[in-house]
Amino acid sequence: MKNDKENVIVTKSLQFAVEIVKFAEKLETEKKFVISRQILKSGTSIGANVREAQNAESKSDFIHKLKIAAKEAEETDYWLLLCKLSETYPYNEVLHQNLEELIKILSKIIITSKQ
Repeated sequence: MKNDKENVIVTKSLQFAVEIVKFAEKLETEKKFVISRQILKSGTSIGANVREAQNAESKSDFIHKLKIAAKEAEETDYWLLLCKLSETYPYNEVLHQNLEELIKILSKIIITSKQ
């Protein structure tokens, strides 16, 4: 399922992973270790699963890997929302908006791929 032209979801999920690493490091500097580790794992897993999907063995494997990426995105959304609602935690609105865009793109790809 891999091709050589630019793939928007691959590019955006990698860019998101870079930004989530920076945000996790900020959480670490503020000694918010538990959420930092959680958000780092789920936030970088989105792009890893998207990349893995590019080499899927079948259409159903492609969809399955993107569904895993979508689940990781939802988990990341939870951690970002928790940061937003917790008074003593940093929060990044742009990062959250970028995640919402990723979730929409993933959903659209999954729906289209099922047809």
